Parts: sequence; structure tokens; C-alpha cells
Amino acid sequence: MSNDVHQRSITIGGVSAEELVNTYGTPLYAYDTTVIRNKAHAFIDAFKEEEINFQVAYASKAFSTVAMVQLAEQLGLSLDVVSGGELYTAKKAGFPMEKVHFHGNNKSLKEIKEAIELGIGCFVVDNFHELSLLSSESKRQRKVAPVLLRVTPGVEAHTHAYISTGQEDSKFGFDLQAGQAKRAAVEVLEDDSLHLLGLHCHIGSQIFETDGFIEAIDVLYSHLQNWKQTLSYEAEVVNTGGGFGIRYTEDDQPLDPSVFVKTIVKAVKDASERLGMAIPEIWIEPGRSIVGEAGSTIYTIGSEKVIENVRHYISVDGGMSDNIRPALYDAKYDAALAHQAMPDNEQVTYAIAGKACESGDMLIDAITLPKAKSGDLLIVYSTGAYGYSMASNYNRLAKPAVVFVEGGKHQLVVKRETYEDLVKNDLSLQSLD
Repeated sequence: MSNDVHQRSITIGGVSAEELVNTYGTPLYAYDTTVIRNKAHAFIDAFKEEEINFQVAYASKAFSTVAMVQLAEQLGLSLDVVSGGELYTAKKAGFPMEKVHFHGNNKSLKEIKEAIELGIGCFVVDNFHELSLLSSESKRQRKVAPVLLRVTPGVEAHTHAYISTGQEDSKFGFDLQAGQAKRAAVEVLEDDSLHLLGLHCHIGSQIFETDGFIEAIDVLYSHLQNWKQTLSYEAEVVNTGGGFGIRYTEDDQPLDPSVFVKTIVKAVKDASERLGMAIPEIWIEPGRSIVGEAGSTIYTIGSEKVIENVRHYISVDGGMSDNIRPALYDAKYDAALAHQAMPDNEQVTYAIAGKACESGDMLIDAITLPKAKSGDLLIVYSTGAYGYSMASNYNRLAKPAVVFVEGGKHQLVVKRETYEDLVKNDLSLQSLD
């Protein structure tokens, strides 16, 4: 690549993209862990300023690896898991189980059994079937399971339908308006094997305003007021979920974490004081907003196709197998060449295509970049959430490596898959005669 005065090299965590690629290859997920630290501290410090009991639980579905879970522990975060696999990752990482919150709308008996045995801090219960399984297994193990009831407050965040979860028509949670949540609360309160910590709600993802959280808290407290009067119950914990938006492109204008925290705390304090209730511990669950902007994916550009007056394609050595979000949500991303040309160099509008055998495998529909050629490196920004965690082996493509970078140093935290990895669980055909 040219290194003349019209070029500047892009770095991640103080390390050039070229050095990372020369060491680990492409495609490559690269995380600037200083960004992760700063994002986590922003949430935690905002709570500390409010002088209130709280937990900031990292929603590990955004990006779950042993190293990431260990980093979350270093940062003083709790951990939100949604499967036995994520729970096992937490165990493998040595994460303190009393700070683990187990989510999910269809937890299996096996998962519930393992979680109780490990002594996790909380089950976020989603439905009556789960309540029954949890009660039976807690009794069998002679333990008391801490419970938050996930409820749907009927609040719709202004986001994509697939990631909007707080409305009444949702696969998640007990319905408040129809009385399901209160019936569930009665079941828990009458069950010696369960302990009702409080309520949980999650209104959606990639949210850029605070009104939805205020509205959801008002709804929760209208029901908590009724529960205080009729059940003599006050919540120890109110969990308002996560969904705090990040910047993918210049069109996104995310709020600072402190704005969300201060808004949520004020709404909970005001409602508690107005209704004569003790102020509960407040929990939130940022995932994307902690790791999303910290991660970038580095690709090598390969083929090129020009359709006159239509589109100018360049293809990279990854795509929907390592980032399904553009195909699934029509998600938008920004990108740059690793050697970013200065403004006086030739600019071209490209469509960035992936290598999967699907017409819909388009990472970016249109982006203006300096003139690129085969072998150049393309960096796609803000891929730290739901890239690696939603990656697949479609077309038998191996999943990329993951590297953490900070202060000019880099460390491999997930090895690149090999072809042998792709077939390690395959069995040879046996005769059925």
C-alpha cells in the first residue's frame, strides 16, 4: 500500500490496522477496550453521583466471551445471561455467580437446575411455565430462588420491530394490563421456595430518548401502588432494562449514559416518594452501549464489479456470516479504508458486498471512500455488539478471530476458526441397512 503524504493510517487502541491484520489475519473483530472501560464507568459513576443502591449488569448477549466476561468483572459490572451457554461462559470466566441475572422467555429445566446449583443472583422470570419449573427445582434443591418478574408495560420504543420489546404484543414477560403480572406476584409471594425481588421491564433497543423510560416507570409504579395496597408488597428492586442507543453513522445522535441514568433515578425516586414507598435498588442492563462502539471489523477487499450508472461493488472477505444485522434489520454502518486518503484524492461511491452466496449479503449499500483496490483493508465501525455473538458458519465460513487492543498492545481473546473446527462435530455416514 502507498504510504505517501496523502495517506494517514487508522489505528485501533493505538495499534495500526495493518499490524493487527499482519498478526491475526482478516476478517478480524478488534475491540478498543479503553472504550469499553469508559462506557462502563460512565454508567457506574452516574449512579454513584446519585448516592443510590444500584447494579449495572452487562447484557452479555451483545458480546460474550470468557475474556469479555472477565473484563466485565474487573469493571465492577453484574452480568445478564440468557442461556445455559452464556451461564457456562460466566462460570468458565470465574465470574461471581451472585452477580448473575438469568433472562430468557423459554429457560429449560436443565438451565434452571444448573443456575440454581450455581447460586445465581436472580432469575428474571418471563412466564408461568418458568415459575412452575423454578418453584419445583428450588424445592428439590432446598433453596430459595431470587426472582424479578419481567413485565410488559405497554410502552413502545421508537426502534425496529424486531428489537422493540415493551409493547403488550411481545413474546417477553407478564402482561400488566391483563393482570398476569399480579397473579404471578401472588404465586411467588405464596411460595417459600421463591423470593420476589421486584419488577423488570425492557422497552426495546437502540433508543435515543428518555421519554419511554419515564413512561414505563410510571406504569410500573401504578401497579406497585396497587400491590402495596392489596398485597402489602413493595419492590426491593426495579430493573428498567437497557437498550441505550449508540452511534453507527452520523445520523445517530446517542445520549450520554449519565442522561439515561439520571432520568431513570429521578423517575424512580419521584414515584417512590409520591406513593410513600422506600426507594428500591435500581438495576439497568447496558450491552450494546458498552461494547458496540468499541468494536470494529477489519476486512480485506477482494473483487470489484462496476455496473455503469447503477452501482460500483467491492466485495470483502466476510459479510453476513460475521455481521447479520444489515440483512436482518437493514442496519447502517460507517466504514473507512485502513489507509484513509486525504480529501484531495479521488473519491468513489461503493456498495460493500459480503462473500456469502446471497444477494442480500450487503454490509453497506452506498458509501463514499477513496479509490480502493484488491488487497486494501476496510474497517467497518461500531460492530462490537451482535457481530461476533450472531455470527454463523453459513457457507461453511469460519468465524473470525477476536482481539482486544489497548494502549498500543494487543491480545488474542478468541482464536480464528479452522476448517477442522467446522467439521469437528460431523460424523461419517454409516450404513442404515
